[in-house]
Amino acid sequence: MSAWRDRWSGALPRVAVVLHDLAMVWIVWEVLHRLRYGVMLNPPDMPFWSAEIALVLAAQGLVFWQVGLYRGLWRFASVPDLWNIFKACALGLFAIVLGLFLYNRLNLVSRTVLVMYPFVLMGMLGAPRLLYRAWKDSHADRGEEASVRILILGAGHAGDALVRDLRRLGTYQPVGFLDDAPSLRGSKVQGIPVLGHVDDVAEIARETAARLLVIAMPSADATEMQRVVASCERSGLPFRMVPRLRDTLEGRSLPGQLKEVAIEDLLGRQQVLPDWKAIRDWLGARSVLVTGAGGSVGSELCRQCARHGARRIALVEQDEFALITILASLRRDFPDLEYIPVLGDCGDTAVIDYALKAAEPEAVFHAAAYKHVPLLETQLREAVRNNVLATETVARACRAAQVGTFVLISTDKAVDPGNVLGATKRLGEMVCQSLVDHRSTRFVTVRFGNVLDSAGSVVPLFREQIRRGGPVTVTDPEVTRYFMTIPEACQLILQASAIGTHEAIYTLDMGEPVPIRLLAEQMIRLAGKQPGRDVSIVYTGLRAGEKLHETLFHADERYRSTAHPKILQAEPRPVVSREVHLALGKLRDACKRYDLPALDELLRQTVPEFQPIGLHPRPNPPATTVVAFPTVATRKN
Repeated sequence: MSAWRDRWSGALPRVAVVLHDLAMVWIVWEVLHRLRYGVMLNPPDMPFWSAEIALVLAAQGLVFWQVGLYRGLWRFASVPDLWNIFKACALGLFAIVLGLFLYNRLNLVSRTVLVMYPFVLMGMLGAPRLLYRAWKDSHADRGEEASVRILILGAGHAGDALVRDLRRLGTYQPVGFLDDAPSLRGSKVQGIPVLGHVDDVAEIARETAARLLVIAMPSADATEMQRVVASCERSGLPFRMVPRLRDTLEGRSLPGQLKEVAIEDLLGRQQVLPDWKAIRDWLGARSVLVTGAGGSVGSELCRQCARHGARRIALVEQDEFALITILASLRRDFPDLEYIPVLGDCGDTAVIDYALKAAEPEAVFHAAAYKHVPLLETQLREAVRNNVLATETVARACRAAQVGTFVLISTDKAVDPGNVLGATKRLGEMVCQSLVDHRSTRFVTVRFGNVLDSAGSVVPLFREQIRRGGPVTVTDPEVTRYFMTIPEACQLILQASAIGTHEAIYTLDMGEPVPIRLLAEQMIRLAGKQPGRDVSIVYTGLRAGEKLHETLFHADERYRSTAHPKILQAEPRPVVSREVHLALGKLRDACKRYDLPALDELLRQTVPEFQPIGLHPRPNPPATTVVAFPTVATRKN
């Protein structure tokens, strides 16, 4: 019953406007004809009501409705509305002439009146609208006028709650809702009218003088969000969105706080919900150690561990600024926990031994790694030292210290490695397998693809290129990658760690691969620009070591489902521990000598599935070119 009353209360002002406009049409038509024929000695008889007048009202009223004259509000009438009114009057005149010609061949219709009619009618319709706005502006509350007028897209529960929060803040003035549900059209939510469909946002935003758009559709999927964001972009106004419930519950957004639309909202991935009870049961009251704690994944792992019950966190990081930053963030957000910062290289035996003794962790997350594909193609020694030898150092120290669980953060590039990153991470997995002892530490490997907005990923690069005005560089128009958000990746790492299997390799279901071209286009649009017009996209070609498409599963690893639908467990490929340990000794010796050819040969031998892609020649000693005098020749050492 209340919904019925709201619908009628929203419709009554519109009916009054229609009646006002039709009355103006009748008055203008009658007055102009009486003035025209009043100067005649024997004016014709002109009744106040006739079939002719009814036809005029019907023709003009129909044009008013079709032109959309009643979608706007008098409260925000402006000069563009006057143009819309004149267009309606001119088209109405054409409809009237056509109708009267068919009815009575324009009998007693003055040609002078037909010329004056659209201009006089425009004045009679526009003047009351502008005067009403001026009157409302002069009597409006100053505090209300100082607030930002916003149009809310979505009149559901999120929109209703948003209005309540905004009214408490007092800095925003909601002027209307847009919603595609037919049942809501013309109704009111919290006293605010539902003005039209989401696709009409550009026109309605202009008619209501809105200055900000807010998307209140937290349950919308990526396809729907893309459509809504495209509509918002056409309006030319800034837009924000109500955070998803998950972001609010996990502390990344405050209730009622508006956030910018992020690229992950548009990529088409379904959010993965972990089994929080299983994670808290496994992690609760534990001491944990995270290597690479200042990195994108490592820092989020620290936050997730703090949020879900860890009592002590040791942070091992060789970048002092990154360590200070994450430590300050954790102490601010989780002041009751104990933190042990350790500045140093986790590949240094003394550093990792000290950290293990100080923290006495029950779980170690090894997130420290080099991961930039093109760079590592030319930095083979550092890739082996950090991704392989440091992994062995940490894993062996954990086994010696009887740590309960060691978790290696790996990558989908280790499945069928085609670059140095993939080969070194695959060898790191093999190192963990070779150290398995079912009487001591449980070794767990978790693989996933690219992490959105992590250091070195394409998202920060694209963002900077867009900020500079372009061009945005994409390697190939067909290239695709698997993506997930940093929090989502870390939650699934904890979920996989909590499953409890010995010597396990877990692969995270990354959903559908995302074309990098689409990612670039969406980021350009989110910046308020148009791809190809405001910011160009340039295709540079695949770089050394880069694949066109990544793979998540290896043919020789049999996969089975786990307790979590988004986590698959692979059966590890067999490794010969003695051969792995011999190779590690040779790799360590080659690293000390900076012997790149030896490192390259050892990596190919130890990881036989490593098939280099693109420009990955066997390293040679650097060439030296000496140019001093014309008589001195160029020589190579």
